[in-house]
Parts: sequence; C-alpha cells; structure tokens
Amino acid sequence: MKFFTWINIRLVLMIIAVIGMFSFTSYRNSMRKIKKTEVVFVGENMLFLKQEMVNKLLIEKNSDLKTIHKVDLDLKKLEASVNKQQLIEKADVFVSVDGVLKAVVKQKTPVGRVFDEAGSFYIDYEGNKMPLSDNYTARVPLVSGEINVVKKEKLSEVLRMIDKDEFLKKNIIGVRVLPNGSLIMANRNYDFRIDFGQTINIDKKFNNYKAFFQKAVSDSTLIKYKWINLRFTKQVVCIK
Repeated sequence: MKFFTWINIRLVLMIIAVIGMFSFTSYRNSMRKIKKTEVVFVGENMLFLKQEMVNKLLIEKNSDLKTIHKVDLDLKKLEASVNKQQLIEKADVFVSVDGVLKAVVKQKTPVGRVFDEAGSFYIDYEGNKMPLSDNYTARVPLVSGEINVVKKEKLSEVLRMIDKDEFLKKNIIGVRVLPNGSLIMANRNYDFRIDFGQTINIDKKFNNYKAFFQKAVSDSTLIKYKWINLRFTKQVVCIK
C-alpha cells in the first residue's frame, strides 16, 4: 500500500495552506492598530460613571492609542486598572476584530447610604464600601449608628432584601444600628419605628411586617402605633 498517494499529498498541502492562512491572518490581526475606544454599560441603568471616565482609564497609560498595535497592548493589565475603579463591580476589556478597544462594564449596586463622622458612602450588594458619585444619586435607605458592630454580610443581607422587594423598597427609608447590633427602621409615610432586633430570621421578620402592614392598612390602625416590634418571629408586637 503506497503512503504517498496523490490524495494524501493533496490533503497535506491543504492542511499546510490552512495553517499558513491562519498564521497570516493572526499576524495581520495582531499588527492591526487600535481605531477607537468603546464603553458598554450592562446591568442596572444607574450611571454612576460616565463613559468618558472609563475611557480615561483605558487611555491613561496609552495616550495615543491609534499608534499602538494590538499585539503591543497589555489587555490584562489594562483590565486590572479599570477594575480598580471603586464604582465598578466587573469590567471585561478586549479588542474587537475591527480594532476597537472595548470595555464592557458592570457597575456596583448600592443598597444603603451611610452618614457618619468620616463622611458619606454607599454600601454595595456585597456589604463593601462604595463611594458616592457626582453623576447619580441612588434612592436607598439611609444607614446610621454603629454599623461596625454588625457583620457586613448580615447588614448587606438586610439591605439587599429591602432592595429586592418592591413593597419594602418603597416602605423602608432608614436603618439605624444600635450599639448591641439591633436594628431600628424608619417608615416612609408613618411616624412609627420598627424594632427589627438582631440580624437573624431576616426573611421571617420582613414577611411578618408585610402581613401586619397590610392588615393594619385595611383596619386603618397604622396611625395609632409608635413602635412595631419584629423581634419575635411568631408575632408582631405593637405599642401605641
């Protein structure tokens, strides 16, 4: 059986041609110069950042991008630089086939705003500090008191639950942390205070509050109360 048949030779030549074309295309692509930058925001429509601010991060170490070849651009380093921005949760930086340097950016989501002696900042979904923005102000509950006595994961869990629930989001406007770690919440439309207690049984307490609120609204009794105690998971205790 002959190995060097015409069919085998033609197959080898085709493979060599494909490899050559791929190598040539890859080389041309790597030597392509950057045409422009483009920033795409994904997720929530809260524009804490402007496109120009992200663009500045993309070009600050590459002042003249149009003279730079794709092969000379350190995308990992550039992506790490963009991700250091404190308002950004995650950014993916890449160069498209047509030579556009793109940044796909997901901004952090605030769930609370803190006022203390050190200044003001947001708490994000992970419970971390998030700076304020000159471009956008989020409508989130105001958080005050001894926030450091509560684990950030537990406080952010409470705030996330408020943020995700349409009723709670419209209803709860403030959260104060007491020195013992208990939470006191403020209602948007009524003067009563909500004694939430410790950051345990969070889901159960909020469900109890919603059920109580709906019942009290139907009975027209909400204006009579000064305190709503949610510490007990099997009942809601009200003080007039």
